[in-house]
Amino acid sequence: MILYQLRCAGGHEFEAWFRDAATYDEQVGARGVSCPFCGGKKITKAPMAPRLAKGASRSEAVAERANEVATHIFQAAAKLRQHIEENCDFVGEKFAEEARRIHYGETEAHGIYGTATDDEASDLTDEGIEFSQVKWFPRRND
Repeated sequence: MILYQLRCAGGHEFEAWFRDAATYDEQVGARGVSCPFCGGKKITKAPMAPRLAKGASRSEAVAERANEVATHIFQAAAKLRQHIEENCDFVGEKFAEEARRIHYGETEAHGIYGTATDDEASDLTDEGIEFSQVKWFPRRND
């Protein structure tokens, strides 16, 4: 596996893992890689500084990098949660019912969040009602 620092035409930088350099070339050439920020598909490698762990074993360096990535993921999830909580109405266990009311024009369209069972989510999908499922992580105090 190889990790590349990538850049889209919009100037956003992000990291992505590839099996090898040939896989990177193949996926980028087929426009199979997109920017997670803007969706742009014109992707190039960004300059990278090598990560050299002085005095640390390779496994320690890998563990440190894994912690960095996990921290970024938790931070992004926390920002998403905050945005949803600040901009949408919490409807609790009535999510499926309220989503239907919005979809069928019985109430004004607005952002909602709450909970739904797997069966309720499946029924919403079958009815053509668009929604997203987000797994909430427990809140962290750091």
